[in-house]
Amino acid sequence: MKFVRGISLFVVYPLLMLGVGVLLGMGFAGGRHRGEQDQKGAPVPLGLPSGVETQLSLGEKETGDAIKQTPEPESAGSGPEQEDAGEPEGLDQDSVREVATSYETLCVDTAYVLEETDILHHTVVETTQRLPDKYVGMNREEFLQAMDLYEAFPPLSEMERGFVNLEVLSFSRERVVVQMNYKYVQPSESFYLAVYNNEVIVYLEDRKTVYIETEIELDSLPEQIQHNIIQMMWIENEEKLYDFLENYSS
Repeated sequence: MKFVRGISLFVVYPLLMLGVGVLLGMGFAGGRHRGEQDQKGAPVPLGLPSGVETQLSLGEKETGDAIKQTPEPESAGSGPEQEDAGEPEGLDQDSVREVATSYETLCVDTAYVLEETDILHHTVVETTQRLPDKYVGMNREEFLQAMDLYEAFPPLSEMERGFVNLEVLSFSRERVVVQMNYKYVQPSESFYLAVYNNEVIVYLEDRKTVYIETEIELDSLPEQIQHNIIQMMWIENEEKLYDFLENYSS
C-alpha cells in the first residue's frame, strides 16, 4: 500500500503542475490577444501580417477621405455664372443700346433734321431735309467725324449766317437730329472786301463775320483793286457795296 501511494503521488503531481501551466499559458495568451484588439480596434485578419493590415487600413482611410473631399461636378446650366451668362456684366441698357446703334448705318430714307438755334435770342427753327448723299452709308462714328470736320471748316455760306458750332443730338437709321448754333449776322454801316481762294468775300465792319460770299475772281479785277482787296478794301456803306458787286460780277 505504501508503494502504490508513492507511485500515485509521483504521477499526479507532474500532471497537476502541467495542468496549472497550461491554464496560465492560456490566460496569458488570451490577455495578450485582447490587448492587441484594444490597441488596434479590430482583430487581425487571418493570413495577413499585422503590418500589412495597418498599411491597408491607412490606405483605405485616405482613399475614403479623398472620395469625400472630391467636389461633385455642377450640372450644366446651373449656378449664378450660368444664370447671368445672357447679359454681360457691367453693361446697362443704355450702354447696350448705344453699342447696337453704332452698327446702324444711314440710308437714303433717313430723315435729316436740323435745329437752327439763335444763341443770342434763344429761338429754334426746325427743318427736315433729305439726307445729303455724302452721308449715306455712314455709321455713327463716321457721321460724328464728318460733323466734326464740318464744324472745323464750315462753308462760307454758313459763316455768312453767323455759324458758331453744331451738336449731334440723336442718331439712328430712321432719323438724325443736328443742332446748328448761330449768332445771326446783324447789319452794319460799313464793309470790307477780302479774298478767299481767289474769290472776293465781304466782311462786316468787325472784319471777322462773313456777310457775302461772291463769285468774283480776284484775277478778273483791275490790278489796283486787287491790291486794295488783298489789304482788305473798305466800303463805306451798303449802297456802294452793291454798286461794286454789280459792276464786277460776270
